Amino acid sequence: MFAFLRAFKRTDPAIVLERIATGEMTLIDVREAGELKATGCAEGAINLPLGQLRGVADPAGKTCNTALSVDKPVALYCATGARSAQGVMTLRKLGYSEVHNLGGLVHWQAAGGALKR
Repeated sequence: MFAFLRAFKRTDPAIVLERIATGEMTLIDVREAGELKATGCAEGAINLPLGQLRGVADPAGKTCNTALSVDKPVALYCATGARSAQGVMTLRKLGYSEVHNLGGLVHWQAAGGALKR
């Protein structure tokens, strides 16, 4: 239960922005394709919808996304922060060592993050 509550705690977007810019962290958008089409996505983010995350992020799986590494810090976001919290828990269970909940796309924008349309 406490792990779930910790997953909802948002990481400071300014810190995430800086770490993404330096290449130190991977940014994942867990929203669906229709949401990206309607609003755009954070510059530098890779889209891995929450429903597909376990399959494409499992380091033991044959379909693991090559942009991911259990040893590289990861930040996730969605529309409000709820789905990204679920994604945080998923990645932690898969063995990712440092996973953060950025919250929503609005938090990225408020910190000065650029959008890609």
